Amino acid sequence: MDGSAPRRRQLRLGALAAALTAILALLCCTGGTAAFFLTELSGGGSEVRPETQSGCGQKKQVNISGKMPRFAQYGDTQIRNAAVIIKVGSDMKVPPRGWVVAVATAMQESGLRNLSHLGSRNDHDSVGLFQQRPSQGWGTPAQLQDPSYTSRKFYEKLVKVPGWERMSLTRAAQRVQISAFPDAYAKHEELASKIVDALAGGAARTVQVAKKSICNAATRGQIAASGWTAPIPGGVGSGFRTTSRPSHNGVDIGARKHTLIRVAATGRVLVARCDPDNSGRRSCDVDGWPGKGGCGWFVDVLHAGGYITRYCHMIVKPRVVPGQSVKAGDVIGEVGSSGNSSGPHLHFEVHLDGDRSSRGAVNPASFMRDRGAALNGKA
Repeated sequence: MDGSAPRRRQLRLGALAAALTAILALLCCTGGTAAFFLTELSGGGSEVRPETQSGCGQKKQVNISGKMPRFAQYGDTQIRNAAVIIKVGSDMKVPPRGWVVAVATAMQESGLRNLSHLGSRNDHDSVGLFQQRPSQGWGTPAQLQDPSYTSRKFYEKLVKVPGWERMSLTRAAQRVQISAFPDAYAKHEELASKIVDALAGGAARTVQVAKKSICNAATRGQIAASGWTAPIPGGVGSGFRTTSRPSHNGVDIGARKHTLIRVAATGRVLVARCDPDNSGRRSCDVDGWPGKGGCGWFVDVLHAGGYITRYCHMIVKPRVVPGQSVKAGDVIGEVGSSGNSSGPHLHFEVHLDGDRSSRGAVNPASFMRDRGAALNGKA
């Protein structure tokens, strides 16, 4: 037997490893998962440890002692406190969604400061990052000034709340804290997600599937740790403000009629109605056509941070009404072809700063990808 067989086997393994790398790059961001497969297939060589990888998928160790990323709103000590909160959650094997909830809660309660008793300015006997009260059984004042201890107590109570992972951040935090101002937590969700991403390798963009963190997979009703999900599964056809359609302020996702449309994040319904066509008529209960004008049956939803999402061309009247509160993943309608449409699809828009006009529109594909809910299910 010559020595060429082992060589051929090594070449085949190398080719297979390269192919897997390419596939994983398409399906998800390369990180700990890719490193694991490459290590197993290489048959030797230097080990690539998953926890050293960055990018979404969260496999790297959370750093609590080194240099901290900068955020204009917070100083080094505050971000270091956030890192402790995240590390405790990771050590306790709490899913990354819990880290976002915990960081946002501490942002509201203490501004990520480890507060001592504030005397006459104190809220009862509240102390620490989460303003927990010794008199309510959280621990002694000294214990509650230990960021690790107080974070652990928060998580211990959070994971006992049934269904907390699918709750709005405000509701989940309130079930733990019992705050006098529960609605205040929601305003911190966006920045808390960014802090978690920066400190934990993109963890806010992950979805828990079979107790594993999968990046950019929130396409079939799953909720990413950031609190966002894709409205329907499927790939983007017509893109945002293309050369051929410069006034196309959203993206079109092809789907069969009656495919369920889910709201992309927790929020409040602003609009749910039939959009008039170019002639001013409201004729949404029939299929539309190119040039007809209008969104057909559509819904606008306002989310924390001033974001607005829009869902157009529904086949029947939306399942929600203006003023209604909805949580991420709730079904709000069904795919159709009403209004200015050439076939069944969802026209999906994202707007910033509460601006429903074209001035506020941004590319939904990149916006959703950054939140772990890529519209085509890929990074």
